[in-house]
Amino acid sequence: MSKVSPIILILGAGPNIGQSVARAFRAKGYRVALAARRVTEANNTADEIYIQSDFTDASSVVNAFSKVKASLGIPSVVVYNVGAVTPNPPDDPLALPLADFNRDLTINTISPFVATQQAAIGFAQLPDSASRTFIYTGNILNTTIIPPLLDLGVGKSATAHIIQCAAAAYKDRGFKFYYADQRKADGAPAYADVDGEAHAKHYVELAEGKLQGPWQQTFAKGVGYKDFSAA
Repeated sequence: MSKVSPIILILGAGPNIGQSVARAFRAKGYRVALAARRVTEANNTADEIYIQSDFTDASSVVNAFSKVKASLGIPSVVVYNVGAVTPNPPDDPLALPLADFNRDLTINTISPFVATQQAAIGFAQLPDSASRTFIYTGNILNTTIIPPLLDLGVGKSATAHIIQCAAAAYKDRGFKFYYADQRKADGAPAYADVDGEAHAKHYVELAEGKLQGPWQQTFAKGVGYKDFSAA
């Protein structure tokens, strides 16, 4: 019997990280599902599907998982790679309109929470040999503040807590949960130097790992994981 190829679901298929991750896992023999606002479902093939999704509505996450399961099967790797921010006045962060705060919180935290739920339900149905890895694309804002980015920091911090809790709770079941945060070599935020290929390489390594590693995956291009907590 031929071996069935594993499946990755990428929620947020942008041209930098999302597409780089898709290429890297495709090269590893994965079938790929990409969910995003600007994809065309007419381009679906037997090994790659596209799902139009709007993560301001958390039900889009459930819909994406349902479509992947129906078309390809249960994903053994799930990547949440969506983010939103509404800049606020640096000296008046509480001036941020509530509607903007709520919308961005849904994208940065509520939809990722639903994604972790859906991923765990699927992981429980997969064999122990499957990767069963969830990766959230984060940044430094769960450990520091950047004055004009209040709502992004709230969202990243809250979801980092979700990931930390899930990593601890499910590790004995073989499920892995990671918060990924690219840094510069000195531990500074990557900012405009965020590198899709570096993310893809690191995400593949996390997916191929057999055991839960540090839930907060700070990493640098060309270096890989590095603990910057003392920096």
